[in-house]
Amino acid sequence: MPGLFVVSDVHGHLADLRDGLRGAGLLDADDRWVGEDAELWVLGDLTDRGPDGLGVVDLMRSLQQQAPEQVHVLMGNHEAMALGRALFPETRFSDVWRRNGGLERDQRGFTAEHLAWLRGLPVIGRSHGYLLLHADTLDYLEWGESVDDINATVTGLLAEDDAEAHWEVFAMLSGRYGFAHEDGAEAARDMLSALGGECLVHGHSIIGSLVAKRSEEIEGPMAYADGLVVAIDGGRYDGGPLLVVQLV
Repeated sequence: MPGLFVVSDVHGHLADLRDGLRGAGLLDADDRWVGEDAELWVLGDLTDRGPDGLGVVDLMRSLQQQAPEQVHVLMGNHEAMALGRALFPETRFSDVWRRNGGLERDQRGFTAEHLAWLRGLPVIGRSHGYLLLHADTLDYLEWGESVDDINATVTGLLAEDDAEAHWEVFAMLSGRYGFAHEDGAEAARDMLSALGGECLVHGHSIIGSLVAKRSEEIEGPMAYADGLVVAIDGGRYDGGPLLVVQLV
């Protein structure tokens, strides 16, 4: 079954994620990958706010082991924040993590293997003409001039036992609304020209915040900035839907 599927900002809602992946024909009742040659990209923010962030992480790790060429996970600001809280608990990460929905039960469950996996996540990807990233910001370009350069830079920063280097990653992945202003289409064209792709897809900023609607009113993804940008975060933590979107 060919295809390109994306989902973002699960925030611990494991049951919703399973339902969405099963509805898309990617996951069976025993959590086995059945998507054959389809690709799944999860655009960050697996944890915090919701009931089972650790379960979401474990499901994605399992799916990557089953289908490493098909299943891809990007780092969001909440992964960077959770890492900072786990590795540097006596720093400002703790207060920011707590204020942004951090949950002790997720942190208590993290093993060294979980933290190594989170630390190694890429922050940006490209597939089928789509540029895929967590946050709707141009700040990624400060890390490099290509997808590979950007991911290598972030991997290097997170390999350091340096709280300020980790904070830089968290702060950069927290930017938003980079394409939602009157010059948003131009900004999107600049980013696509620099990094490749014909359309940019992001999570992070919930669709309701982009269209001044309650999350409960959101029914699907939203294209904007002359159709060059697609937002897919339905705002599950805010009462909206968890959107599993087929792009191809």
